Amino acid sequence: MNSNNMALAAIPLLMVTTSILMISRKWRLMMICLALQYIAMFLLTDLVWTFGMAAVKLVVGWMATAVLATSLSDSGVLDIEDRTVSGGMLRFSAAILIWMVSFSFAPQLKVWIPAGDLLLYGGCILCGMGLLQLGTTKHPLWVIIGLLTFFSGFEILYAAVETSLLVTGLLAITNLGLALLGAFFMSSQSIGVTK
Repeated sequence: MNSNNMALAAIPLLMVTTSILMISRKWRLMMICLALQYIAMFLLTDLVWTFGMAAVKLVVGWMATAVLATSLSDSGVLDIEDRTVSGGMLRFSAAILIWMVSFSFAPQLKVWIPAGDLLLYGGCILCGMGLLQLGTTKHPLWVIIGLLTFFSGFEILYAAVETSLLVTGLLAITNLGLALLGAFFMSSQSIGVTK
């Protein structure tokens, strides 16, 4: 199968996983969706980078997901904040709005970012959904997932512009740092250090 055809499947995968991350209350499902989101990110960055450099994004994303999942299973934070059905419907409606804005705004980005449509669509969807996630919660898990999602969108857009190994390493360190920071905040919240 051609990498362009596989990357075409990444856009619906991103739409589904980011929506589930917005609505779900189950942390295991959220971690699965975050891991799938990094697979879609790998498929998109594989269009402009070598396989090895794109695989770095996948491995680092899975490591960040594993750090968050380990801290959740160890800390006992199984019931994250209570989300209502009406709140979930509002978040899904906002997600549809983000998709519409992303699909209408992404072609305009070609002026600044010389990339293919798939990269621009994927980057805009992830950036928009990450910002939406950040704006709708205060729980450390969803905040860190929102930051990781936004940062994944930025990395997809930046992949079309820069292919430096040093920048790839710095972005990987930033991803792992965000995951470790989230793990620290969740574990300190579970033992009552922060209120």
